[in-house]
Amino acid sequence: MRYGFIGCGNMGGAIAKAMANSTKNILLADADEKKAANLAAELGVACGNNEYVIGQCETVFLGVKPQMAEEVLKPLQARIKKKRPTLISMMAGVSIARVKELAGDDSLPVIRILPNTPVAVGKGVIMYHTSVEVQKEVLEQVLADLAPAGVLDEVEEKMIETGGTLTGCGPAYMYMFIDALADGAVALGVSREKALLYAKLTMAGAAELALQSDKDPEELKQNVCSPGGTTIEGVKVLEEAGFHDAAVAALQAAFEKSKKLI
Repeated sequence: MRYGFIGCGNMGGAIAKAMANSTKNILLADADEKKAANLAAELGVACGNNEYVIGQCETVFLGVKPQMAEEVLKPLQARIKKKRPTLISMMAGVSIARVKELAGDDSLPVIRILPNTPVAVGKGVIMYHTSVEVQKEVLEQVLADLAPAGVLDEVEEKMIETGGTLTGCGPAYMYMFIDALADGAVALGVSREKALLYAKLTMAGAAELALQSDKDPEELKQNVCSPGGTTIEGVKVLEEAGFHDAAVAALQAAFEKSKKLI
């Protein structure tokens, strides 16, 4: 099965890089032709334009911004009707029904996914939902070729928006916390280089421990907080500063914004 990519920016490019570990049967296209050519050279795959991708590929990833969905898909309707590829949409806020409408075919097989940027290093989360027209063998092949990107989780379509706010936006919030922890260590006299390394490793290790444990995060936190110790003093400061509520509010704000993108 040949995979096409219409749009290979941050997210499309990350998925293409992950899939290149499974297959080189990939064709890239982007409004920035130089970007597509450079990535194709890096991955050892081919590149072309949108029309060529639709004509040559059985499965096509749509990695464009949701605001561009109509501009990109409507000119391709005739080619899509002729080829009838399986479309894999990464466009936040654009439903499967809307993808079919813009593609000009209400019986088109469509897979909707929402990956996050860690897919580039094989540690991503990809939620997905399929239309009834997607063939079982096609889905199985797509999932197998996406496996190097990280964890794949089939969900109801509405979960793409809600859960995706956490998985999609969450990495940015994690980076903010890494940076803040490093700044705190620098203020205590640790070099910036060491502080960043320690912060990154500590977050990665804590996340791995949480993944491997059946304990609730609150219990894991308490395991670090000795009575009358140093950690609980820092926890008190975070709580007093509204750390928990700020994180909840950040996700809620991101979700509300996502509904206004298109």
